[in-house]
Amino acid sequence: MHSDSEKNAVERGGFDPHTVFEQILGGDLPAEFVFRDDLVAAFMDIQPINPGHVLVVPIKRAATLAELPPATGERMFSIGQQVAAALRASTLRCEGVNLFLADGIRAGQTVFHMHLHVFPRFEGDGFQWKLPDRYYTPPGRDVLVDIGSEIKRHMP
Repeated sequence: MHSDSEKNAVERGGFDPHTVFEQILGGDLPAEFVFRDDLVAAFMDIQPINPGHVLVVPIKRAATLAELPPATGERMFSIGQQVAAALRASTLRCEGVNLFLADGIRAGQTVFHMHLHVFPRFEGDGFQWKLPDRYYTPPGRDVLVDIGSEIKRHMP
């Protein structure tokens, strides 16, 4: 059963966010691939932030980071680095590169098959991160120690 947020994502985008990458990987939907091996594929995003925006996805679907095998995650990041280097070496406008992965709806995930966005950045490209006001008033060391301890308690 899919959540209402996931159903709304289907309705808004006109695609099934649970299968669209499987359809691309299976050849049922077109894509411009820049890389593919047994673990991951990289292809052009059809809704690019900037020209050169590439998605790196696992061949075997993992909806969340928790489902993603570590070797596949490592390969995704390695290919993301190679795509970033290719963007910088290309004739595309690229003054920097963002790597972005959203895990969960609240993190901005709209397709429920893990994917790493790799996109070139340049001055005036119109894309921006909006930081919350609390970012400019960092927590004290004691708060960081408490939060760090909570995270460490749950590390494997």
